[in-house]
Amino acid sequence: MLPGERTGVYRLGADELRTRDDGVSTISMEDFAVALLDEAERPTHRRTRFTVASA
Repeated sequence: MLPGERTGVYRLGADELRTRDDGVSTISMEDFAVALLDEAERPTHRRTRFTVASA
């Protein structure tokens, strides 16, 4: 997780690491915060792990 720009676009995964085509997995702190708030407001992963990565 790195400081960066908020894009509002991210990818969700279940219990697997989400990566780009080059094998790198990143997300800005701003988009990670948006993803967590979205999940808190509209839960779709109740009592399960999920992953978040940049789009």
